[in-house]
This record gives sequence, C-alpha cells and structure tokens, in this order.
Amino acid sequence: MKFNKLGLLTLLISLFILDSCKTQDSIGLDVDPATRINGTLIQDTSVVTTTVREDSIITNNFNTRAPLAYFKDPDLGTTEANIAAVLRLPGGTAYTLPTGTVTIDSVRLVLPYAAGVSFYGDSLLSSYKIDVHQLNERIVTTKAYANTYHFASKPELLGTKTFFARSHDSVTIANIRTGKVDTIQKVPPQLRIPISNSFINTNLFSASSSTLSSSTIFENTVNGLYFTLDKNQTPGTGGNLFFNLDSASVKVYYKRVDGTTIDTAIASLPFGVNVNEFKHTYSDKVKASLDGTSTDGLVYLQGLAGLRAKLSFPDIKNLFTSLDNKVVLNRAELVVKIKPGTATPFAPAKRLTLYKYNIAGQRVTIQDASSSDARANSVFGGNYNPTTGEYHFIITAFLQDLITGKTVDYGTYLAPVDPTGTAIVVTPEANYADRSMIGGKNSAYRVKINIIYTKLTQ
Repeated sequence: MKFNKLGLLTLLISLFILDSCKTQDSIGLDVDPATRINGTLIQDTSVVTTTVREDSIITNNFNTRAPLAYFKDPDLGTTEANIAAVLRLPGGTAYTLPTGTVTIDSVRLVLPYAAGVSFYGDSLLSSYKIDVHQLNERIVTTKAYANTYHFASKPELLGTKTFFARSHDSVTIANIRTGKVDTIQKVPPQLRIPISNSFINTNLFSASSSTLSSSTIFENTVNGLYFTLDKNQTPGTGGNLFFNLDSASVKVYYKRVDGTTIDTAIASLPFGVNVNEFKHTYSDKVKASLDGTSTDGLVYLQGLAGLRAKLSFPDIKNLFTSLDNKVVLNRAELVVKIKPGTATPFAPAKRLTLYKYNIAGQRVTIQDASSSDARANSVFGGNYNPTTGEYHFIITAFLQDLITGKTVDYGTYLAPVDPTGTAIVVTPEANYADRSMIGGKNSAYRVKINIIYTKLTQ
C-alpha cells in the first residue's frame, strides 16, 4: 500500500491523538516495571465531622466589602449585619462654609456596591428597606471592635429607602458642575438614600467655626451614621448586601446665592473608620447540630463569622496496624460533599479552607498547604465542583504525620473563605455570606479520605 505525503502525515497525527486520549486512571501505568510504584487504594469513612461556631473577629474597616444583611435562611436561621461609620468633613480636613445664602436642594447617602459578587440571597422576590440613624456614641478610632459589638444609635430616622437588590445595574444621576451647566451621568451600581436636610443644616452649614476647623472635632461631635435593614419592612427571605465604603459618602446638593451670582454645587462628606456588627440566630436544626443532638446527619458551614466544621480522625492510627504502620502515602485526598438538593436556591460556598490548631491553640496551615514544608502540594484544593457537588483537599503529608505520630491533632477545621482568593486562609471569613450543608459521620454523603499507599518492604 502506498501513501502520499499528506496521507501519511494525517495517519501519524491521528495515531498520536488516539494514543494521547487515555483516561486519568491509565496515565502513568505504562512505565518500566522495575521502577513503577505499586499503590493500593483504600477509603477511610470514619472521619467525624461536627458543627461548631466560628470565633468572633475584629470588624474594623471593611472598606471595600462591608456587609449589610437581613437574611432569613430557611435552613440555617437568620443573619443580621449592620454598619457603623464615622462621618468626616469634605476632603477630611477643615471646611470653609460657602459664601452667600445656602439652600439645600437634597442630600443623598451614596453606597456603591462592592466589586465582584456583592449580593447573596433572594434578589427576585425580596425587597429591602434600609434605615439610617445618627450614632449615639463615638467610634474610637484606636479601638478594635469585635463583630458582636452593638453601637447605640439615636431613635430619629435620618433617612430610609425601600429597594430591590440590583447590584449589577448602573444608575443615571444628575452631574452638578459648579459654575457650569449641569448634565447627567451614568454611575456604577449603588444605593442612593435620601437624608434629612435638617441634619446637614444643623451639623454642617450651621455648625460653629471651631467644629468645622478640624475633621477630628467634627467627627467627635457628630459621631457618625448607623445603617441597618428594617426587619419588619423586609419581606421575603432577604439577603446579604456588600458595599464599598471607600467610595461611599453623604452628598449635599445645594444652591448658593451670592449677590447676583446663583450657582449649584455639591459638598461630599466621606466616611472614615467603620465597624460591622454580625448577629446569627440559628434554626432548631443548626442548634441541634451544635449541641450534638442532630438526627439529620448534617454539618453546617457559614460565612460572616458564622459556622465551621471540626474534623476528627479516630481510626487513622489503626488504619495500617496490620502492616505495622510501615506504609508510605502516595496520595491522600479529603472529599467533602454537600447534601444533594442544597445547591439551590442559595449556592454553596465556592471555596473552603482546611486548617489545624497547634499546641498553643493557634490557627495554622496543615503540612500540605504550608510554605515551610517541603512536602506541600502546589494544588491544595478547596474549590467547589458544581458537577460533583464536592470539595477536594490534598492532605498526604498531614495524614502521614498523624499515622506516624509525628504530629498531634489538636483540632482540624473546615470553613468558607473568600472565593476570589488563591492564598491559603485560616482566619474567619467576614466578607462573604455563602454557606454549605455537608454530611456528618452517619450521613450517606459523609466526609471521606481516599488514600493511595505503598507498603514498605523493610
């Protein structure tokens, strides 16, 4: 049989493609038998998984991603998040009042949505009502506030707005230009809440010269603002919204008449130090899981410093006793599966982290994720796979050390983290509200470990 050059080339390419299309299971099998490592696969399903509360955290200055929430999760319970923020003078410095007669046209609290995913909850059926109050106490800028701290606010309502969560819709507003003709402009997604004119008249345009001589004096006089969602006027499931406070401000639109000069202008009051408050009121199912009386076999993970899972490995040291523990682990993979049917309507956390406690009770990365351990894997894992409904972690070095007794399990934990990050995080997640429901020890979809090992001959 004869082949022309083109036909021969086509045949060779086809053979190359067919030879390359092996399944993952067959990759690496066609090696020299003298050098091949023969591994044995076993599965450990004895991992004990329990729900525990997350530690409290410091919530000062979540500048680019501050949560505001009222979310009635039908499975986990209710989450609330409020914001307290220092209000500063325009430019953050001494302010000189405009000359002439000043008349306020309107005042708006502008809250731009955070970049990326800025909402978690029900954006279709739920409406929201934001209320704005003046703080009744100072935010001490040098003090670290825990997420459980509640700020006192004055009862008078400074501003309110009912809205739907449209975190990706741009807004068209008036563009006020001093000394020029005003125009309109399109701005990034944001909330614009009407604020009382009298509040600005009293605290800015009628303030004493000493109050306006320093932004610090102004801040200590006014205290700041407190934002919350009205739970009685937020029907439906609700949700979690995230705002960029770096770009937030109170914008004062006013008219100035000075002799024959009439002009419109804007005074923009930015925010300084801000603090978030989180409150979780858990469902009976979660309470049962927390106190160990649950019968549904579920374990709950939740952002906003909510819930995490504790993992225990009671049988790991006995796994290879028949081999006198003389084994080398080629690969150990922790597999975490969500409860089927819980991926909607609220998506599972897109990324989890796995960490441990050291002897001092401090959070540290496990060996496979540690930059100081030569055995660390470049792909540690933790990302959610929507096709399988699973999270996978490589824990080979960690498990090997547990088996040999080189390390002691002082506590190993699983928790949600920032889905956009790549660094290994061990601190509580405070800027994302995603949650997952996974299987406990007696569940059909319980956490398991797939282990490939080699028996040592000596």
